[in-house]
Amino acid sequence: MRTNKKPALAILLLVLLVAGAAFFFTGEGKPTEREAAEEHEGEEAHGDVATISDASAASMGIETATAGPATIRETVRLSGRIVLNQNRSAEVKARFPGIVRGVFKQVGDAVKRGDKLATVESNESLQVYVVPSPLDGVVLERDISVGDTAGDAPIFTVADLSSLWAEFFVFAADMETVRQGQPIILRSLDGKMNATSVLQTIQPTAEASSQTVLARAELDNSTGTWRSGMPVQGFAVVSEQPVALAVPTAAIQQMEGNSVVFVKEGERYTAMPVTTGHADADMTEITEGIAAGVEVVGTNSFIIKADIGKASAEHED
Repeated sequence: MRTNKKPALAILLLVLLVAGAAFFFTGEGKPTEREAAEEHEGEEAHGDVATISDASAASMGIETATAGPATIRETVRLSGRIVLNQNRSAEVKARFPGIVRGVFKQVGDAVKRGDKLATVESNESLQVYVVPSPLDGVVLERDISVGDTAGDAPIFTVADLSSLWAEFFVFAADMETVRQGQPIILRSLDGKMNATSVLQTIQPTAEASSQTVLARAELDNSTGTWRSGMPVQGFAVVSEQPVALAVPTAAIQQMEGNSVVFVKEGERYTAMPVTTGHADADMTEITEGIAAGVEVVGTNSFIIKADIGKASAEHED
């Protein structure tokens, strides 16, 4: 008797289809939810990590520095201001009283020594004479116009702005540690401008109302970035300590009661606990936690901290 094989074949195909579907929907051959969770937990165990593309890091102002040797400076913080270098500025007066007949330079004009600033007709001789610039520099003030009477008051102020003075106010508590000849670090209030100099003069008398002593340093301003009248911070260097390993002080953040730095590897930033030693406003010694040559976030490290904190909060939720 002949047997119809078609129903048997159909049944076999149906069994295979059901088995395949079971394989697919049960995730056979794929990690289970528990295995995936365990794998994720394994990644977290390697430390707190943030992943930020280089383009995004640049747009957020994240900058890195290399851990290595540095000099830690003990400093005394001083407040001060930028003023004209009195050795390179002059108030220009007319030699003889008279009527101003010509004015040839305006505020902001660059001048050379001997350049004609104005002409004045003498009241006595009725002769017109030239008022020259006494030095190379820039006209800062002009206090006359044609037809005015020039007398004993200054008619121009000219200054060489390539050199300025930084004057600092030293309080009584710091007078024993701040000395003439000490190096001093200058910094604008926003921290964007920095310079170094030496305390050249410390006045022997105190200002009566504030009981502060004036300390002065000459400031190279050949780039023209500093301006007279600007407030400034000064850090008088009391001592210097070389250390084998340090990072920018701005690189240090606090996480869960620990000091950490964020180590950059490619586009991954890992929080690494460190032990710190000597420190100043710029650099902090590292005694444990990282090795020399490691690249750490030195500017805007708080952004990395915030990113890791956000990711941890979302994971806990």
